Amino acid sequence: MNMVYVVMGVCGCGKSTIGELLARILGLPFYDADAFHPPENVAKMRGGIPLTDADRAPWLAAIASRIREWNEGAGAVLACSALRQRYRELLAGESRANVRFVYLRGGMETIAGRMAKRADHYMPLALLKSQFETLEEPADAIVADIDAAPEEICRRIIDTIRKGR
Repeated sequence: MNMVYVVMGVCGCGKSTIGELLARILGLPFYDADAFHPPENVAKMRGGIPLTDADRAPWLAAIASRIREWNEGAGAVLACSALRQRYRELLAGESRANVRFVYLRGGMETIAGRMAKRADHYMPLALLKSQFETLEEPADAIVADIDAAPEEICRRIIDTIRKGR
């Protein structure tokens, strides 16, 4: 079994940026969970409507299935919000020992500033508040504050991985 690293957090925290860089450093393929959303979910989010657990269920199930495949293959790095503990439990499934969550932690003001500068993403700034309301900070993840450049954040994450924490 090979490791899958799930880079998680609210929208705009840098999951894709950090995930792609981390994957490059670790020599693993990178995937973005946004690519697994059905068109209906994307339309809701684009319209500023928060997803419900019913909306998320098939999306999470599809990703969990892929995580099992990646564990059997080369491993992977996945960017995925994974905001609630039960979502993380579903994603990890029986492969829990081979799935590590990397939580990108930042304040609403910092992230709102970042999101205001994005022009190429369907997630509107209006949904940030609901993301923070949904977020259950993980107790068992690698925590990386987003107060530095992406390269520095990745260096901190790699240091933690190497120390086995």
